[in-house]
Amino acid sequence: MKKALAQNPNLLRTLIGLSLTLIFLLSYAVYGATVSPSAYIYNTEATVTNADSLQASSDIDRIYDDDSNTTTWAWSVPANGQNLTWVNVTAAELSDGSVLKVMNGAKLYSHPLLGATYTLENPLEEEFSCLELCFHNVTHERISEDGEDISFFGLTSVDPARRSNGSVFAKNLDGAWAEANESVNYFHSPSLIRIEVTELGNRTTQPFIAIETVNEELREVKVFSVDAATEFVWALAAVVGCFSIVLVPSFTVYFAAQAKEKRDEAKLMLAKNKVQMDTNDASE
Repeated sequence: MKKALAQNPNLLRTLIGLSLTLIFLLSYAVYGATVSPSAYIYNTEATVTNADSLQASSDIDRIYDDDSNTTTWAWSVPANGQNLTWVNVTAAELSDGSVLKVMNGAKLYSHPLLGATYTLENPLEEEFSCLELCFHNVTHERISEDGEDISFFGLTSVDPARRSNGSVFAKNLDGAWAEANESVNYFHSPSLIRIEVTELGNRTTQPFIAIETVNEELREVKVFSVDAATEFVWALAAVVGCFSIVLVPSFTVYFAAQAKEKRDEAKLMLAKNKVQMDTNDASE
């Protein structure tokens, strides 16, 4: 550091000027992103419709097949297809080996791990991707083991832009609304959901079925903005941190060398004084 300062006496001024230049550039970048943005975020409002008393409906079909000795319960649920996103079904009060079938003519995306809770037995849930793993079928099946309840989760689309929040790029707010509408608005047709539960034996006790459908509507589109003051503080902290990483070790080495040099000079001075004293004593 001492040699560097000797070769360039304006090194400190150069470092300060470079720091101020970086701060100015970062500030301008934050300012530009704040006053002239091209990114917009949109929010949707979800409408959840529950039908948890299907077993009391007069539309239940009960079919007993004497050849296979099975009883099939069937329900037909007309869902709202406008921006339909989720179709969730719960089946309870089942016998061992019961089979739940959820059918939709327009197909649904589903997988046994979709909506499942992460456990040590299901480590895949931590990195589960419906886009890569979900089955896109007209009919999905789930089997009840030991009469346990069955939960089915289905998606009409694996595109996350159709659900909850999202972002678009546009030149102005009107363009952003158009882009968001294109991402969110669609109609899932046919939207009729047919549910079947097949049980072994001649069953007379109806299983409990609950179905939940979710429809989402575009509610808000607004410009993506940042807090210029906060971003400036973060930028300043980043610049100070970067230069600290470079300068602190250098100055530490420099001051340590200075301290060592002073200690060596002090030892040398003591040695000279001792030699001088010995010389004086010898002369006397």
